[in-house]
Amino acid sequence: MRSSILSILFLGFAATMAMADHHETDKQFIEVRYYRFKSIEAAAKSDDYLVNALVPALNRAGSKQIGVLREEEQQEQPLRVVIIPHESVHAFAGLTDKLAGDEVYQSEAADYLQQSKRTTSLVRIQSELLYSFDCWPRLKLAKELQGGARIFELRIYESATEHFGNLKVEMFNAGEVPIFLDSGIEPVFMGQALAGDKMPNLTYMTAYADQAAKDAAWDNFRKHPDWKVLSKKAKYKETVSKIHKLNLLPVDGSQL
Repeated sequence: MRSSILSILFLGFAATMAMADHHETDKQFIEVRYYRFKSIEAAAKSDDYLVNALVPALNRAGSKQIGVLREEEQQEQPLRVVIIPHESVHAFAGLTDKLAGDEVYQSEAADYLQQSKRTTSLVRIQSELLYSFDCWPRLKLAKELQGGARIFELRIYESATEHFGNLKVEMFNAGEVPIFLDSGIEPVFMGQALAGDKMPNLTYMTAYADQAAKDAAWDNFRKHPDWKVLSKKAKYKETVSKIHKLNLLPVDGSQL
């Protein structure tokens, strides 16, 4: 009986992934990795690995516009956030094998990969896999922010249950994003978590020219008449139980 139930669950998951892959040209899977390092020096040294070994290998594997970001206010154990868009769930699943078979990567990443338990620069790596929203299907950085000064804000919205999480995604798809754009908030990516340590949740990242632009944009959003209407809809009440925010800056060599 147990094996039959597991078979049904597996087939259901496989069908969901197949349907997602059917729309792969429209929507992406976004992997967000959080690298926590033991010290500021260790993080700075590891930036060379992330930018000069990992990012080119990810490009060769088919992922473009890789973001390598650091916290605006550096911590004693610094964080690096790596954003990796995948064109399909199969691309995500096959990445480990592609990196293992990439001789250039294996050579250029050797110092990082061969760290021992005693010498490792890492505290831990955590990650989540997102499936992009219908209203923002693909990762992109606004043209006016490409190549110039820019800051990012990453937000994670946790929900108490899957039902509330789905409603919050619906709220974005139902009109929250046009209000963002009208207010000066530029999305980079938006996705609902398929796997991660804060589920059920959604995660999204926005970009700005500087802190003043960010503050002005969110002030515009809070005052926007359409937001006042949307936020008062009863069905969307209590959809978010906890919010995490990270202010991030691009590491030199980041593709975002």
